[in-house]
Amino acid sequence: MQHEVLISREKPNLGHREAAGLVRKAVGRALDAEGIAVPCVVSVMLTDDEGIRTVNKEFRNVDSATDVLSFPLNELSPGRFDPDACERDLDSGAVLLGDMMISLERCEKQGEEFGHGFGREIQYLTVHSVLHLLGYDHIDEGEMKKQMRAQEKAIMGDS
Repeated sequence: MQHEVLISREKPNLGHREAAGLVRKAVGRALDAEGIAVPCVVSVMLTDDEGIRTVNKEFRNVDSATDVLSFPLNELSPGRFDPDACERDLDSGAVLLGDMMISLERCEKQGEEFGHGFGREIQYLTVHSVLHLLGYDHIDEGEMKKQMRAQEKAIMGDS
């Protein structure tokens, strides 16, 4: 399935030129794992801790940096994608899933901290965000979080 992943950089000197390719790969893997059989559009802003902190404060009233923010355009149920309940691009008809913002600075730090490197970390955060766009959540320690974590592991190939 051909999905469109629109990637922009908030600042030109963020480094990690491989990030865009890794994000595209992870978006495709997540949508394939969810069985999405219609073209979708996902917008991704790559930024640093300062950029994501500003947006986190504005939209969530949390004055701190985070690794990823997700902004779904549709109200979906986890594991039950319904393209008829989604916003569509007027020109192409593709499903508009929403936006995500990823801190490359945080990806680098967490990749080192967790011992698996930048590449795996940015792919994990992308998969995590795509699942949010598809209705998954982890607000508490209950069943929804278990369901989301299990799906993340399956997509990432974790045992």
